[in-house]
Amino acid sequence: MNKKEILDLLYAAADKEYRDYSINLITSVDPDTVIGVRTPDLRAIACDMVERGNWHEFIADLPHHFLEENQLHTFIISEILDFDFVVSQVNKFLPYVDNWATCDQMSPKIFAENPEKLLPYIKKWIKSKHAYTVRFAILCLMRYFLEDKFDTTYVDMVVGVKSKEYYVNMMQAWYLSTALAKQYDSILPYFKERRVGKWTHNCAIQKAQKSRRISSQNKAKLKKLRVA
Repeated sequence: MNKKEILDLLYAAADKEYRDYSINLITSVDPDTVIGVRTPDLRAIACDMVERGNWHEFIADLPHHFLEENQLHTFIISEILDFDFVVSQVNKFLPYVDNWATCDQMSPKIFAENPEKLLPYIKKWIKSKHAYTVRFAILCLMRYFLEDKFDTTYVDMVVGVKSKEYYVNMMQAWYLSTALAKQYDSILPYFKERRVGKWTHNCAIQKAQKSRRISSQNKAKLKKLRVA
């Protein structure tokens, strides 16, 4: 499908109320680049394109102009089951990611099946100067390396990121709060030693307080570790 055909589909699915909601929620994007297509509709379009095999021209045509084009791009490559191809496309696309929603909704199914193959790319992405590439690297560590693949080496990679970017620091806090829920005893020392900045430290503790997977006793211990 060419760009005009894609845009026709997107405008046909536009919802004004959802557009207003998206503009308020994703504040880093230009409102003029928001069409207002709901996520289920975008996923449906992406799945249909992958099934029909008419997506190649679209993902090769970078950069996109509209937020929904970027969202559609993430959903398409998330459906493809060729690891080498998908990771190459993620590498090409990451420099154009300019908001948390596009970053966070990029979740290739094939990555979950190949965490060891993905790890060298994560190690490269986390050193990037591009905020959303770093955010995506931390997100991958959170998705694929907090269960049976867990190792504190990966936690060290996350806390080793020093950034002034809000969406990077927020991702660090999200990672650490999730890690507390899954690997509490291994993660607690990072808070006792204050291994991250004050804002990220306190934000992670605040998020952990809302987790149903952390006991009341452990929440109380964390609360005492807040930095004034």
